[in-house]
Amino acid sequence: MHASSSRSSSTNNRPDEHRDRTSPLHSEGKPPSHAPSCPGLTLVATPIGNLGDFSPRGAEALASADLILCEDTRTTARLLTERSISARTEALHEHNERQRIPGLIARLQDGANIALVSDAGMPLLSDPGFRLVRAAIEANVPVTVVPGPNAALTALVLSGLPPHPFMFIGFPPPRSSARKESFAKLHAAERAGLSATLIWHEAPHRLAETLADMAEIFGPTRPCAVARELTKKFEEVRRDTVGDLAAFYATTPPRGEITVLLGPAEPEQTSEDDLDTTLRSLLETHSVKDAAALAATAAGLPKRTVYTRALELAAEIKAAKS
Repeated sequence: MHASSSRSSSTNNRPDEHRDRTSPLHSEGKPPSHAPSCPGLTLVATPIGNLGDFSPRGAEALASADLILCEDTRTTARLLTERSISARTEALHEHNERQRIPGLIARLQDGANIALVSDAGMPLLSDPGFRLVRAAIEANVPVTVVPGPNAALTALVLSGLPPHPFMFIGFPPPRSSARKESFAKLHAAERAGLSATLIWHEAPHRLAETLADMAEIFGPTRPCAVARELTKKFEEVRRDTVGDLAAFYATTPPRGEITVLLGPAEPEQTSEDDLDTTLRSLLETHSVKDAAALAATAAGLPKRTVYTRALELAAEIKAAKS
């Protein structure tokens, strides 16, 4: 490499000194041009447990809002009282969000400054608000965010599992059959090439059953972590195989807010064991129903998932022959 090329590379890798002097991090606390006090919709992250994690900018955004939309006004009231913030609050949750959107968009278009919070963490992530944000964007209403605590990302960096890529899925279905079906689709995606740390939230009373279903679908030896009560006094992260964690929580009922993380699958050879390859082979001599049943047993996947894929492959094979 020429010396001039080396100097250019070095310069490009250094932070822009002028930009540093004028960035919010070096402006003595002055808010940026898109300050939360501007008209529009502001998504404000709130603490996931420790009130000390609430940022000054988040408090400023709530204090300056004409209206704060809350998942639960009682939960938000405690945070506002802690920071001596007096602001009008209204509930926005999954049961009333759709009905409230037209009126809220009208207020935003009239110049209102509205903040949106969930009970804990970043709004929209397993919480209400997505419909409102979409409507605001479609109405050309300014939307900004005050970032902050997030349980999924906090658990991810504590888990010891590969931090990227990762996939946050939210809560798994509450019923075991639907949960297994959901896991089976993810496992099928892994067979097709997906390799990521998978992240869910889960209720404590369902944790043991969920881990058992994961062990059944993904295999009991997959690396796993269960993060509990993050940022709180009794914060805990258990790291083991999913099978061993399922056995542990079957006899040790957990408490508190829980995040479950499953490490990526080990790379597999795309060969006879691949689901599509197995199905194509079986479809040569079996009906779609029988091929799906045999492949599902071999792959350890729900029959309904495999049957759907078998129908797709059978159609492709028929089209190729015609």
